[in-house]
Amino acid sequence: MSKTAATPRADAPAELSGQNRNLALALFAFAVTFWAWNIIGPLGVRYAQALHLSSSQKALLVATPVLVGSVGRIPVGALTDRFGGRIMFPVLTLATIPFVLLVAVAGNAKSYPLLLVFGFFLGIAGTTFAVGIPFVNAWFTPERRGFATGVFGAGMGGTALSAFFTPRFVTWFGYTLTHVILAVALAATAAICWTWMRNSPLWRPNTDPVVPKLAAAVRLPVTWQMSFLYAVTFGGFVAFSTYLPTYLKDVYSFDLTAAGTRTAGFAIAAVLARPVGGVLSDRIGPRAVVGISLAGTTALAIVLALRPPLELAAGASFVVIAFFLGLGTGGVFAWVAKAAPVERVGSVTGLVGAAGGLGGYFPPLVLGATYQLLLPEYGVGLVLLAVVAGAALLFSQLAIPGGRRPQAA
Repeated sequence: MSKTAATPRADAPAELSGQNRNLALALFAFAVTFWAWNIIGPLGVRYAQALHLSSSQKALLVATPVLVGSVGRIPVGALTDRFGGRIMFPVLTLATIPFVLLVAVAGNAKSYPLLLVFGFFLGIAGTTFAVGIPFVNAWFTPERRGFATGVFGAGMGGTALSAFFTPRFVTWFGYTLTHVILAVALAATAAICWTWMRNSPLWRPNTDPVVPKLAAAVRLPVTWQMSFLYAVTFGGFVAFSTYLPTYLKDVYSFDLTAAGTRTAGFAIAAVLARPVGGVLSDRIGPRAVVGISLAGTTALAIVLALRPPLELAAGASFVVIAFFLGLGTGGVFAWVAKAAPVERVGSVTGLVGAAGGLGGYFPPLVLGATYQLLLPEYGVGLVLLAVVAGAALLFSQLAIPGGRRPQAA
């Protein structure tokens, strides 16, 4: 008989010793790996100028790391159920290092095909999300999992760090040394996790074969429901945070550093909103939080399609839509933590996380393909975002039944 992840006992202590330390370590590792995952996006303008890329080529370049970072979450979530976060975090962090350095090699060679290939494998860094959710979930009781997953999810602020510091590091230290610095930071992060991170004492390895385990997660309605909602909320965040430097250059003529600074502000707003979404989900329920998020996203996407003027109107619009998207990401995973069977949280997280990442893969391609089509600049892409967010709003409020967490088989 296979062992499965333990359900927290009714008499389990409300606070396990070390839970906050391990939450902080997971948050830190997630932020650093997300910085690595997003290292191409802030330099997209540089690559476009050096390699004379078209709008579609630029979009494909910045979106490519998202692909592996999305699909890779599916097996990584299942492997986390078996091996635990204490092993998976250092392994994935170390596996990212060669591709950070190879991206620098491709950039120096001015090779667009190599940038695509190495950027594809750089997506490994984005899979750590599927490690952290089940890892922190096991450390906290059900009534505090919205808080825990929200705080961990704030590690997506690594995109803000990347947007703000990567262009500046290139100016201060040079293009190649910037990638070397990040590689050293990844190595240090792996060492820190291996030394101080521990799995929850309530966690047990799930040694079921991976394929049947994923098949069981796929059969759960909550997996498909949350995948769609996360594709809109987290996908919208990823799409904006990776493509926004290019967007700001094309629409508002910002240079690389100025665009990176504003993209960092966008990401920070989403990062701050994510734990708020988790905490609010513990209090008023995740359905309400996700509904607020999607309603706000729909409205702000329409505002942005009208190209608000600089600086106050445009800046406020991007910050507010970032806040709504971040609120939704926290709400969706609070919903996962409350609705998914405990022994399937890692597998469901991998599938839902993959859907969120894929939700961020396609919008940059759509933005690049519809640039100046029918509406000025990226108007068509933003209108499409409003339509999808509006549909997700109706789905979240009307099509998902209430009910209790499914019981373990």
